[in-house]
Amino acid sequence: MTESAEITADPDDPKAPYAVPILTVTAVLHALTAIYTYMHYTRSGQIGFAFAELASGLLASMGCWCLVFGTEKGRISKRTGADKRTSGWPFKNEESDRKKGKRKL
Repeated sequence: MTESAEITADPDDPKAPYAVPILTVTAVLHALTAIYTYMHYTRSGQIGFAFAELASGLLASMGCWCLVFGTEKGRISKRTGADKRTSGWPFKNEESDRKKGKRKL
């Protein structure tokens, strides 16, 4: 059996400095491929180009999503393990507000 290489963004990992540049190049490549196949689909009308455009567009959007949200270190609480960047909108945490003594506006 073979084991797949694990790719992490851990700073101690020797492959970590290459993760973001490779992801950027791959996302741009898929975005350009989606545009290229869309242009071919509009001229020829062949459904294969539409499927290729859809697949490349999905991969490009996933790559952009990972670049935007996956490359930043989160603010994780050491005590609770929750992300500290959450806000109360559109739902309020009334139980927490009551324990802290905050008043409603």
